[in-house]
Amino acid sequence: MSTTPAPAAASGTFPLGGDLPVHRLGFGAMRITGPDVWGEPKDPEEAVRVLRRTVELGVTFIDTADSYGPDVSEQLIRRALHPYAADLVIATKGGFTRSGPDRWEPNGRPDYLRRQAESSLRKLGVERIDLYQLHRIDPQVPVEESLGELVRLQEEGKIRHIGLSQVSVAEIERARATAEIVSVQNLYNLADRSSEDVLDHCEREGLAFIPWFPIATGTLAAAGGPLAGISADHGATPSQLALAWLLRRSPVMLPIPGTSSVAHLEENVAAASVELSDEEFETLAKAV
Repeated sequence: MSTTPAPAAASGTFPLGGDLPVHRLGFGAMRITGPDVWGEPKDPEEAVRVLRRTVELGVTFIDTADSYGPDVSEQLIRRALHPYAADLVIATKGGFTRSGPDRWEPNGRPDYLRRQAESSLRKLGVERIDLYQLHRIDPQVPVEESLGELVRLQEEGKIRHIGLSQVSVAEIERARATAEIVSVQNLYNLADRSSEDVLDHCEREGLAFIPWFPIATGTLAAAGGPLAGISADHGATPSQLALAWLLRRSPVMLPIPGTSSVAHLEENVAAASVELSDEEFETLAKAV
């Protein structure tokens, strides 16, 4: 039997919530659904292969949501991976309603969140959700009411840890007055660092920072650009360099690149072994 570590292990580990060690390079399960994150994927069998290969590559953190499909992503995860490996952490989210392709409406009503969390328990086939994230703060519902219901679910043993998505530092601190928050999931990548202050706050507070849309590179990957040049030096793709930069940026960073292709998955996970020099890291940091 081979003793070679799984590729994702090269990304290092982070103790999610203090008690769930995960490899820092995870997998985002949004793209295993249909176009515009709506309905079944064009090739469900390939989606199953992607999920199974994800675990084979050593990924121990999978992020999904009830709104992906809706419900499709969670059901595919159960079909592909249940019963789950002991070290696999599956995070899901609630707080959006879907009325059609690419339509997203926040809903933070306590009764809705409870119904969706309990539905996620059934669809994933688990007794407790390791990380349940409020997908968006609903401007029509005080966040204390939304999170208060998640705390009650936590007290009932249905949720282990609570996280937030797309929030400001002020919103994080307001939320922490009601619930113990262990993670924040915001838009962040090499080309869009508008959540830099949130990332710094998470690092100071020991919260996991989960960047969504992590491999966007903007114009940095254009011919003659800094990312293209450094990628060529490493024999790597711009996307791999973008992920390597994120992993280097902060020890609390948990990138979750997603894909519907096994080949693309393997390319993404290989980024865990790409090591940037100090000069390369700073060049990319200053490029935007």
